[in-house]
Amino acid sequence: MKHLPFLFFASLFFFMSCSSDNEVADIDPGPEASALYFPPIGGSEWETVSASDLSWNSSAESELYDFLNEKGTDGFIILKDGKIVVEWYFGDFIASDNHSWNSAGKTLTAMTVGIAQTEGFLSIEDSSQIYLGEGWSMLTPKQEANIKIRHHLTMTTGLDYTVDDPFCYDQECLLYKNEPGTYWYYHNAAYTILDQIITNATATDFKQYSYQKIRDKIGMQGNWIKVGYNNLFFSNTRSMARFGLLCLNQGTWDTVEVLADKSYFTEMTNTSQNLNSSYGYLWWLNGKSGFKAPGSEANFQGELIPNAPSELIAGLGAFDQKLYLVPSENLVVVRLGDDAGESQLASSSFDNQLWEKLNAYFNN
Repeated sequence: MKHLPFLFFASLFFFMSCSSDNEVADIDPGPEASALYFPPIGGSEWETVSASDLSWNSSAESELYDFLNEKGTDGFIILKDGKIVVEWYFGDFIASDNHSWNSAGKTLTAMTVGIAQTEGFLSIEDSSQIYLGEGWSMLTPKQEANIKIRHHLTMTTGLDYTVDDPFCYDQECLLYKNEPGTYWYYHNAAYTILDQIITNATATDFKQYSYQKIRDKIGMQGNWIKVGYNNLFFSNTRSMARFGLLCLNQGTWDTVEVLADKSYFTEMTNTSQNLNSSYGYLWWLNGKSGFKAPGSEANFQGELIPNAPSELIAGLGAFDQKLYLVPSENLVVVRLGDDAGESQLASSSFDNQLWEKLNAYFNN
């Protein structure tokens, strides 16, 4: 089943972490990053590897499967070194079916912005006004000019998130609340405006630019589809896994440089501001001492997903759409499906429960 977006991910009470939240670290590609396997661009060929060959705990596999089935999962994939270990589909959902990524699709947008910057079409330090024109909001021209592309990527535009419809990006919905860069709030309208910035900067429709620069280069399928004010990416489960593999290799698909600027990739996947240490450029980061969550002004203490590896980075979408990367282990985990039924404020408790099952499977 395909779901419309929702502001909340859900929550748990988390334990304190002792990590230095603002330390910028290159993503560790793992000891055998050069051995990553990349499936062919065309066709359905994709090499597999068994859990037993990896010395994983095969006896924990059925418990993982049952858990996913009970929680409304449609598609689930685990990649190790780029090869498929697990590929499961549940109910009537099959491998060729498309599903919305919901806000996990923000990770695609983040990379698209980085590519546009690498190609010289924009700088994330530019004022958004350069590409949107004066008067794209209800702010004064000076207030408007102070909002940079970086602020849209980091959820720090300062636009008013208390408006009646926080998805609305019409001029009358975009009001001043805070100085940009001084407050973090998960404001979808401020994010969606990036589509128009990319369109105007590149003189190419955002969708087509994204398809040309990412989707088509790595053999994904899928499309951006307007749902109300939201622009959501729909694809099959393998396509999300392909994108995860691209990101596991820091923007390079085999020998093809999709995102050539590795410094941007590092910035994208590390703490991007001092207001929510668990947020990069539209990516979620584990291993920090606290976080803020969609739909909430509260500061939560502890790691985003305590049971997950501290180095984990993630694309997280409403109704429990998940793209997890564990770089040092060359792991990609994808989950698409229905709401797992564990929604509260902050990050979904489903994440923590799932990682308990995964740790048992991985023998961690």
